[in-house]
Amino acid sequence: MPEPGSKKYDTRRARLRKDAEQSGISDQDANEVANDALQSDTDWQSRGPRTERGRGPKGERSESGD
Repeated sequence: MPEPGSKKYDTRRARLRKDAEQSGISDQDANEVANDALQSDTDWQSRGPRTERGRGPKGERSESGD
């Protein structure tokens, strides 16, 4: 599952942007369309921190483990 910032994510965003431009959408709008498409697709969303350390300082973590 590619995440934002990964090479696969960036490649997919570039392809979506190019497709939008070819369909007549302006450059600025094509970038927004590509970002919105990837962010709304659950397969391309970030899964969050993978380790305990990624959740932040121990004293600032929520009790629920989220």
